[in-house]
Amino acid sequence: MVAVIEGLGTAETEWGEWLAGASWPSVAPGGFEFPVVVAPHPDDEILGVGGLLASTGRAEIVAVTDGEASHPHTTVVTPDDLIRLRPEESRQALDRLGVDARTHRLRQPDGGIDEAALTDALVWLLAPGRQCLATWRGDGHPDHEAVGRAAATACARTGAVLWEYPIWMWHWTRPDDPRVPWDRAHRVPLDPAVVPVKAHAIDAFATQIADIDGVTILPPHVLARFARPFEVLFR
Repeated sequence: MVAVIEGLGTAETEWGEWLAGASWPSVAPGGFEFPVVVAPHPDDEILGVGGLLASTGRAEIVAVTDGEASHPHTTVVTPDDLIRLRPEESRQALDRLGVDARTHRLRQPDGGIDEAALTDALVWLLAPGRQCLATWRGDGHPDHEAVGRAAATACARTGAVLWEYPIWMWHWTRPDDPRVPWDRAHRVPLDPAVVPVKAHAIDAFATQIADIDGVTILPPHVLARFARPFEVLFR
């Protein structure tokens, strides 16, 4: 499903009240040993599972695109600028998390992911029982959904374990939305010391947090959804 991602979306206060009563099973971050984390764009891996990554300390990151299409309506930053800047922001963020990360940059086009090629790349990395974390197949952004589908196919082929993390779902949907697989939701509790570390890592994404020609990709009301003391995965 491709959702309309605009406006203020669902307020974090509304999510907070509802999530406080959600009785989902918990999964400890320590249960994810050297996972493969698939990021459609530089920053998705930190927003969705940055706390988990800080807790595990090591991961294999599949950076599918370099995020060059995030600001299509300005000349203040060009696609070439973003190809240079955004992967560096991701590297800095992972350093701030203290993650020993092996990153595979696939350099697929932002907005034009080749699912078959991505599936093949993931099959090469995965193995039976290995944990794979990818954006949710229903997240509302075409690239996020393409990554989720490719990861699901690769996991089915290899016997790897798929976990999906939502990003834009928190914006366009609301509590109890029947389009969301809440029955598959798991809570990943974060150590209190990890929460500010994740926030510091997110701060590395200057191109997404700054107002560039009147556009801010990650304004404060969006970032609030990723400052929780837990993360959410669909299994």
